[in-house]
Amino acid sequence: MAPTSTSQTPFGRVLTAMVTPFTTDGALDLDGAQRLAAHLVDAGNDGLIVNGTTGESPTTSDAEKAQLVRAVVEAVGDRAHVVAGAGTNDTRHSVELARAAEQAGAHGLLAVTPYYSKPPQEGLLRHFTAIADATGLPVMLYDIPGRSGVPIGTETIVRLAEHPRIVANKDAKGDLGRASWAIARSRLAWYSGDDMLNLPLLSVGAVGFVSVVGHLVSPELRSMLEAHLAGDVAKATEIHQKLLPVFTGMFRTQGVITTKAALALQGQPAGPLRLPLVELTAEETEQLKRDLAAGGVQL
Repeated sequence: MAPTSTSQTPFGRVLTAMVTPFTTDGALDLDGAQRLAAHLVDAGNDGLIVNGTTGESPTTSDAEKAQLVRAVVEAVGDRAHVVAGAGTNDTRHSVELARAAEQAGAHGLLAVTPYYSKPPQEGLLRHFTAIADATGLPVMLYDIPGRSGVPIGTETIVRLAEHPRIVANKDAKGDLGRASWAIARSRLAWYSGDDMLNLPLLSVGAVGFVSVVGHLVSPELRSMLEAHLAGDVAKATEIHQKLLPVFTGMFRTQGVITTKAALALQGQPAGPLRLPLVELTAEETEQLKRDLAAGGVQL
């Protein structure tokens, strides 16, 4: 049974976009995924995103995606929301992935803007509606024009919010002005999808985070969130500033690469990357260690 939720926080408040652990030979590591999921929930996550970009979804098969959802739900599904990435740039394929995720036990879906194709806003509207119509699961939109090439326009967000199962948006647009208007007009539950903007987005109405650095600093993210909710702006700002080296260090290169390196340094399940992603160099690893140490992360 899925954890309890409200319309304001349908997937909880602190979620980590989880990496997909692989074995040394590059196969799916389901045992590692379960151990990592348990570790993240123990660290304070209300939810986990699996099969997202940070989960290397472009290089995992449909069968692997379903296996991963089942494994993570089995490990932590009674304690955390398990949200499955189902978005691709092919609407029919996305619908298939959404249905497979529902059958595998996912509590919700993450649907990214179709990438590469650069569809117009009407195409986005029909794409997301088709995914939301395909299952009984709540849907979180994922707006990341830096990867997809196309932003979800505010008017499109407002129209999509009328769908009973489109309940949230993961915002990686990097535009606080547009976010402010979209939050006010759509009333969707808004989640920061850009760790550097976690605190600023809370200030304009976001309810929580879908984080990459949550692999390493979930307790601090929760403390920052709770301080903000309690009206302690000074404490929230202090935590935000303490974490700046972590935010910077984890995105000096592609985030999956640094996350798996950091997890390996901590002895957590991670494993290798699938091409075209590549391991950090020795020099990059030393820089990551310095960045994380500056942010108080123990390795």
